Amino acid sequence: MKRGGGGGGGMGNMQQLMQQARQMQQKMESMQAELATKTVEASSGGGAVKAVVSGKQELLSLTIAPEALEGADAEMLSDMVKAAVNEALKKSQELQSQMMGGALGNIPLPPGMF
Repeated sequence: MKRGGGGGGGMGNMQQLMQQARQMQQKMESMQAELATKTVEASSGGGAVKAVVSGKQELLSLTIAPEALEGADAEMLSDMVKAAVNEALKKSQELQSQMMGGALGNIPLPPGMF
């Protein structure tokens, strides 16, 4: 009578699982490095405010057109800045999801993992 599914088979499975985990980690590191080189851009106020965000969700630049400052309402300008930055961050998150999903075979990852 055999017990445990046959001798050393479990150890081979563990080694295979560890190898797969290492490969997945390498893919993730490669994707993170690639994401760091990608940028997305969004604007608001008809292009008066432009935000550029990296694939790692870091604000790289924020440009405000001079005409947006002429007689500007501070609250309206603030709203335009927030809108542009939030839209750029959203695009960056979508880029991350797209790249990571493809690299990991569309395995769902917990939010905020990257």
